[in-house]
Amino acid sequence: MEHFYQLGWTLDPVGGASGEAYKAEQDGRKLFLKRNASPFLAALSAEGIVPKLVWTKRIETGEVVTAQHWKNGRELTREEMCSERVASLMKKIHTSGPLLTMLKKLGMKPMLPDLLLNKIQTSLSPKVNAHHTVRSAIQYLENEMPLIDEAFCTVCHGDVNHNNWLLSDQDELYLVDWEGAMIADPAIDLGMILYTYVEPEDWKGWLEDYGKPLDRNLMKRMKWYTLVQAITMIQWYEDHKRFKDMNDWILFLNKVIQRDRFI
Repeated sequence: MEHFYQLGWTLDPVGGASGEAYKAEQDGRKLFLKRNASPFLAALSAEGIVPKLVWTKRIETGEVVTAQHWKNGRELTREEMCSERVASLMKKIHTSGPLLTMLKKLGMKPMLPDLLLNKIQTSLSPKVNAHHTVRSAIQYLENEMPLIDEAFCTVCHGDVNHNNWLLSDQDELYLVDWEGAMIADPAIDLGMILYTYVEPEDWKGWLEDYGKPLDRNLMKRMKWYTLVQAITMIQWYEDHKRFKDMNDWILFLNKVIQRDRFI
């Protein structure tokens, strides 16, 4: 990012999985800069899902840098994840034609359940694969795989934890960090929100705000995808030797298995 230092910008790295995001300041102006962001960002900005895209530039190194308005704000609390605003924004994302068209233009294919299960089964370490709770979950995934029509798939975020929701000082709500965006069954996002943040007795009301009834089919699909994501997180934390977090996810996995055990 030497190019921007030379132009008089002050750059401070900010959090993110890619390590390529910066807060840039010059003469009181603040921007959020990111290297090599997906062209999908422009569609997200146009839909108001992320802070507005200001410009996109290719710099001397050949890298593409995007600039968005810097938004002062905070991540959502766990309690705020139960709100109607979260449900409404999730619905907007899942029903957006322009977002789906853009991902298809970028060559993305639907991430169907068989692909997700195969990805899980080929990525687990011997230690994780041998854990009795993980084995129980894998058995459920094999026995209860949803049959999903590709035409049913929508744009999904894939990592909807409260850290990725930004509430600005102007009371604007955004969902950020779209590195894991996919075309998939929307239950992949819904399950993680409901199982992680919403009490079971409130699921029906939250889904009414989202615009869907809570029926047996949706419950089965949400459970299936939540198990997939929990196993993925268990493996990720083992890979990074964060064993306390890994054990927390194993407990969460067991909770999902036990809840609605006859679904």
